[in-house]
Amino acid sequence: MICAEAKAAEVDAAIGVFDSGVGGLTVLNALREALPNENLVYLGDTARVPYGTKSAVSVMRYAEQAVSALQARHIKAIVIACNTASAMALEHLQACYPMLPVLGVIEPGAIAACKATRRKHIGVIATESTTNNQAYQKAILGLMPEARVQAQACSLFVALAEEGWHEGTLVEQIIAKCLSPMLERHSPEEQLDTLVLGCTHFPTLSQAIARVVGKEVQLVDSAATTAAAVKERLAAAALLNPQKTSGQLSFLVTDGPDRFVRVANNFFNEEIAAASVELVDIQHHSSVVK
Repeated sequence: MICAEAKAAEVDAAIGVFDSGVGGLTVLNALREALPNENLVYLGDTARVPYGTKSAVSVMRYAEQAVSALQARHIKAIVIACNTASAMALEHLQACYPMLPVLGVIEPGAIAACKATRRKHIGVIATESTTNNQAYQKAILGLMPEARVQAQACSLFVALAEEGWHEGTLVEQIIAKCLSPMLERHSPEEQLDTLVLGCTHFPTLSQAIARVVGKEVQLVDSAATTAAAVKERLAAAALLNPQKTSGQLSFLVTDGPDRFVRVANNFFNEEIAAASVELVDIQHHSSVVK
């Protein structure tokens, strides 16, 4: 395998974050909170969103192109802020960029779920590709072999999140319909007690999801645990930025910067100025996936 050459990282370099669109901004929020002094470059591959309905080969190709584009921006770490890409492309990217820390959201989410569960009955809701790949199921069972894991594809939630439909009776009815297979009545000891939000879009629906599943079910969002893992990895590699001022934010998109800014208001805790979003073409970047 021949991948793009990676240079040794420097402490003042940025952390590169990528997603298929805007959902990864929930991870960017967590990184901003955990590492306020770090420079961050976010790439949303909005021209090819969603990744959740694409084949593994396509997702791997898109991910390698995204990281190749970020690598040109002087980065010291890569965060895959997309569950689908984490499931399908993490190992590939780690092989391509052995000199850089490359982290996804699957393992931190699995660790958080195993810590949260009381009855070892864990549900995972995600896109079709992520559930079919069984990345969460494998990660959770690798940590807790005795766990019972149910996964349900809820791709419709992505559209709800991006349109800002986060609350209301209709939203809760849609959520209830999608989750009905995993919320079927069981004996008390078998009932679902933990639910992993296995797509970075889903935290915006967390209040509505919580009302549907009930107080007995603990929701797990991997964003905070991913940010903690990034901080730990950078500290271990002596790559934490020592600057005392707030880090700089840069935004790159592959299509529709105006729509990105509009939809981003549903995901990001800070206002994004349209002039700060750069339109880039990443498809010309080398890709090793054939």
